[in-house]
Amino acid sequence: MSDRVHIVVVDDERDIRETVAEYLEINGYRVSRADGGPALRRLVEQGSVDLAILDVTMPGEDGLSLARWLRDQGPTGIIMLTARDAVVDRVVGIELGADDYVTKPFDLRELLARVKALLRRLRRTAPGSDATTSETVAFGRCRLDLAAHKLFDPNGDEIQLTAMEFDLLRAFAERPNRVLSRDQLLDIAHNRDFEPFDRSIDIRIARLRRKIEDDPGKPMVIKTVRGAGYLFVSTVAADA
Repeated sequence: MSDRVHIVVVDDERDIRETVAEYLEINGYRVSRADGGPALRRLVEQGSVDLAILDVTMPGEDGLSLARWLRDQGPTGIIMLTARDAVVDRVVGIELGADDYVTKPFDLRELLARVKALLRRLRRTAPGSDATTSETVAFGRCRLDLAAHKLFDPNGDEIQLTAMEFDLLRAFAERPNRVLSRDQLLDIAHNRDFEPFDRSIDIRIARLRRKIEDDPGKPMVIKTVRGAGYLFVSTVAADA
């Protein structure tokens, strides 16, 4: 699989860009380099990009803007490179749809582990990857097709999901009307190799609510259970 995976490393610092790219190439991946937004856009126009590693702090168009643009293009995996103390960048990155982040300075082995973990999630969420049934689950007025790995609005239009957002919805779909703690959701949906940012689940739940809830400020589908976690209220059980 790795020889078909295309990764783009986007960083304005040549030394970091080359070091990361060469390390990923040694480990069997096809890697392109981009020194900023224009180069990344050209690569995306030329062919599919499976995963992008984006430095947040770049002159001109920064990594956060590029993450927003990439997310609008489709299901490309996104890993952000952030400064160790840049909590705001991590929060904003996740809100924009980034799948993961690595803080600088970082160990190349840690980055590789994050890449592998994200690619596993992306493979699982690819249409037809592992499902044998067309079961759909109602999330409010929306419907999650577990086989197609897609979420649809009431009009039947697809709502874009990141790999982890789908994994979270599937976790809830498989455990309706049960309180799931943040740690449980991280274990189920994140396949964590390292301790993730402790607010990442909350931020992703907030993103999902904006997609599935009639009023995200007063959620009725994915409810917060204070001090315990989150609860998916199954429409089937609620209507029974």
